[in-house]
Amino acid sequence: MPKTPETRPVLQPTTAGWPFFPNLQSELSQFFDRFDGLRPEREGRLLPAIDMSETDDAVEIAAEIPGLSADEIDAAIVNDCLVIKGGHDEKREESGKDWHMVERRTGQFRRVVPLGFTPDEDDMQAKLSDGILRLTISKPSEVRATSRKIKIDTD
Repeated sequence: MPKTPETRPVLQPTTAGWPFFPNLQSELSQFFDRFDGLRPEREGRLLPAIDMSETDDAVEIAAEIPGLSADEIDAAIVNDCLVIKGGHDEKREESGKDWHMVERRTGQFRRVVPLGFTPDEDDMQAKLSDGILRLTISKPSEVRATSRKIKIDTD
């Protein structure tokens, strides 16, 4: 009996065995998203990068949200968490003698920051300037009073 050449399935870009191009596209998207001050999250949504610091009296948060106005951002306290969310839809059209160009840019984000306490309604401030949202959330008096320093001894 003559030998027949062994056949192997040819991997197509649409099969699960060909992850190179989808992975490359995802990596490149994540790389360029970092330049917008936003970082990737699961399911293709973006998260603003934040810096968080704590003093004896308050929690201070700075969130990078470039290109958005105060009307496009919502900051709220839900239970003992700060929720920052927003979105942006932009459409730009240009035309010339023999050409027409339309660009659309859209994006939504939602960031949840656990605080560990529920702040008083009157003790919160927020300011948006140069693409940075700065929030100062004062701690309630009962949270301030429970904070105690622990002395660390050395040998």
